[in-house]
Amino acid sequence: TEAEDKSMRLGFLLIAAGLLSLLGLGCCWLRPALQERGGGGSANCTVLAVRQLGERFACTFSCGAACRGTARYPCLQVLVRTSRSSAPALLHEDERQLRTNPKCSYIPPCARDDQENSENVTYKQKYWKEKVGAQPFTCYFNQHLR
Repeated sequence: TEAEDKSMRLGFLLIAAGLLSLLGLGCCWLRPALQERGGGGSANCTVLAVRQLGERFACTFSCGAACRGTARYPCLQVLVRTSRSSAPALLHEDERQLRTNPKCSYIPPCARDDQENSENVTYKQKYWKEKVGAQPFTCYFNQHLR
């Protein structure tokens, strides 16, 4: 009958949706584990160089509902050597920062004033040079995202 056909179609649709959901969740759970096996994981890092490039990048600031604009910040690079590789690597705070600006190690919170952005980057530069210096620290290394 027609009602049975509708019930069967609904059942198959629910099974297919469940399988697709399981596949999506499986990819989300397995991806980090596979990345770990494929060259990722923790390592010991040592700072080799800290420098500001002459290049400045745009960022977007917000100062209220109707107040938005762009400002600029200098590019800070922190080069490190990891215990997993002898080649120098550019340090990034996290994957989001890497995707936002792969050339720079640090992106300051975007302020309306370019000078404030520059001071923020200079503060971070001093931190990496003076506080961390040549002391080894734990970092996370992923060869696939280099």
